[in-house]
Amino acid sequence: MPNIKSAIKRVSVIEKKTLRNSMIKSGYKTAVKNFEAAIAEGDVKKAETLFSEATKKIDQACTKGVIVKNTAARKKSNLAKKLNAINAK
Repeated sequence: MPNIKSAIKRVSVIEKKTLRNSMIKSGYKTAVKNFEAAIAEGDVKKAETLFSEATKKIDQACTKGVIVKNTAARKKSNLAKKLNAINAK
């Protein structure tokens, strides 16, 4: 445990940021999981609505700095490929 006042403050700030980051990361992972579940069921309408929700959550995570821009683009691209594959059937 730190003794210096500024170090004590940094510890509390880091704890708050860690909670915020984990909340955002959990949110986008849940959205992606729901989308993939809809894909597995074969429900195209539900998958399309969940796709927009998942991409929104990924963009928010990218904006907040939880994930990097290229990682967000890759994840959205993979989701779009899955959606296009189910639409082609």
